[in-house]
Amino acid sequence: MLFLPASRAGAIVRARQSAADIVVLDLEDAVRDEDKEAARDAAMAAVAGEAEPWPIPLFIRINGVGTVHHGPDLAAVLHSPVRRVLVPSVGKAAELHGVARIVGQPVAAMIETAEAVMNIREIAHEASALVVGTNDLSAELRLPAAAGRGALITALQTVVLAARAAGKPVFDGVFNRLDDAEGFAAEAREGRSFGFDGKSLIHPDQIAPCRLAFAPTPDEVARAERLVAAATGGAERFEGQMIEQMHVDAARRLLARR
Repeated sequence: MLFLPASRAGAIVRARQSAADIVVLDLEDAVRDEDKEAARDAAMAAVAGEAEPWPIPLFIRINGVGTVHHGPDLAAVLHSPVRRVLVPSVGKAAELHGVARIVGQPVAAMIETAEAVMNIREIAHEASALVVGTNDLSAELRLPAAAGRGALITALQTVVLAARAAGKPVFDGVFNRLDDAEGFAAEAREGRSFGFDGKSLIHPDQIAPCRLAFAPTPDEVARAERLVAAATGGAERFEGQMIEQMHVDAARRLLARR
């Protein structure tokens, strides 16, 4: 999930050829307050001016409910071909419901407040997808800069649990250090181990290592193929372990991600 400032019209055009699975045009944090109106107009003009449909899913991250720019952002979306909306700083499911009613379809939610984590079950059922905003969440929890991701594990796993219970996709937060490729790769792998479906990205250079981190390894693929081929139904022994249908289902999900 690649975030791009909506104020950069050239980046929007180039994003059509992006290798990202999802592109998010950001009208919120990536745009200064005094530039928001111009960014909104530029982004909508760029999107509306495209002769061909976008080849990858495109979201607009609008400004939050209750902010001065929220209404104009929604109005702009309604006059554009884009209907996928990402709502920041969601605290309650009712906030999502109001936006979804206006847009005409479910919208995705940024989980970046303590209130959102505490209300995550209801939010997950209302949202089309969940995206953790780890920077804002860390700030609200007053975590020291040196705390690292360990201090967020409870919140991150709570969001993943709610997403799985609701059957919704869920995405990890951003990695801020653009010059730390090893750190990014490690955090992306950790996100996969937590159960996330993908990761929020802030630069195109992060796309390839993110794909690598979330893709199954050759060994995982080979084992999944053997397991599916060997399974005959019910509980049985496979390579020294007991397996049953849930293991077969998990193997098939893994193979579908190749």
